[in-house]
Formats: sequence, C-alpha cells, structure tokens
Amino acid sequence: MAANLEDELIDKVRHLPPSKQQEALRLLDTLAVGAIRESSGAGVDRKPIWEIVDEINARLPADTWENVPTDGSINLDHYLYGAPKQQP
Repeated sequence: MAANLEDELIDKVRHLPPSKQQEALRLLDTLAVGAIRESSGAGVDRKPIWEIVDEINARLPADTWENVPTDGSINLDHYLYGAPKQQP
C-alpha cells in the first residue's frame, strides 16, 4: 500500500506547475522534520493542561473567583436563560 501512496503522490506532483512543485517540496520538508522530531521526542514542548490552566488563572485578577456562582450546576438554566432559581 505504501508504494501505491508514493506513486499517487509522485503522479500528483508531476502534474503541478514548477512553482507549486517547489511549494509542495517545502511542505514535505516541513512534515519530514516534524516527523523526525516527534519520533525522537525532541522539540516536543507540550505542557500538561493543568499547567496551562494555572498560567491563565495566574493572570486573572484576584477577585475573579469570588463572583463565580457556587450553584452553577443546579441553576444552570437560571444563569443562562433567566429561569427561576432552584434550591440546592
């Protein structure tokens, strides 16, 4: 199957004008470098989601969480649509 995919790629590239062939080559080079980095683990600087949340939270004003309702799960319709509040 890989040979068929390679043949299909080559056939499509052959039908492109020279400027688009250069563009395709640059794209393939970028993809190849990225694949090498991913397979070796180099260049992968992804942070865990909790670190991203902590960074965002650190930039918020100190009183931000004081205004967040604590009954949001029970009274979601109230806060979104103005329905009467439910008692917790």
